[in-house]
Amino acid sequence: MNEHIEHLKEIRSMMERSSKFLSLSGLSGVSAGIVALVSAFLVYSKKVEITGNTDPKGILQAYPADQNFKYYLLQIAVVTLLVALVFGVYFTIRKAKKQNVSVWNNLSKKLLLHLAVPLLAGGVFSVGLVFHGYIWIAFPATLIFYGLALVNASTFTVRDVYFLGIFEVILGLVSMFFTGYTLLFWAFGFGVLHILYGAIMYFKYEK
Repeated sequence: MNEHIEHLKEIRSMMERSSKFLSLSGLSGVSAGIVALVSAFLVYSKKVEITGNTDPKGILQAYPADQNFKYYLLQIAVVTLLVALVFGVYFTIRKAKKQNVSVWNNLSKKLLLHLAVPLLAGGVFSVGLVFHGYIWIAFPATLIFYGLALVNASTFTVRDVYFLGIFEVILGLVSMFFTGYTLLFWAFGFGVLHILYGAIMYFKYEK
């Protein structure tokens, strides 16, 4: 009986490996979360430097006349994305090597495609909002589009990604009604949630 159960488990594992991209590393989530928290702190510090106001409430609504703040935000966004991607690719390749599997295959291509479409649309939309001065809306928008991208791509990887996406969407929608705290919501969504999710993924699938 136990032998049959073991065979079924092995068959199930083989089927899962053939239909899911399992090389995503939890450490990618942890590193992305840390990068996001650092970026949020830099944005907060820049705003304090410009306005002299240390109150985190309304940090993005009280948009300063200094246009440099807008371009500073865009620069921070680009650097944050690039650094998070570098760490993500590094830890994913490292895990794939440990599993002796190819990181670039049909599954990873499908995953990237389903992830990229909502991300690119959300990225352009958010940049447009920042460009026109609607910074407090741009931050919730990034959470919402990112969450939708995760939900969209979760079909091709572990189920945990789906739930992270749902949490990100909910957080983004809720933050629309607490406009004075959008930076804090953003830091929690991209920072804290990523670290928690990454740690859970690491201990669940890699330890």
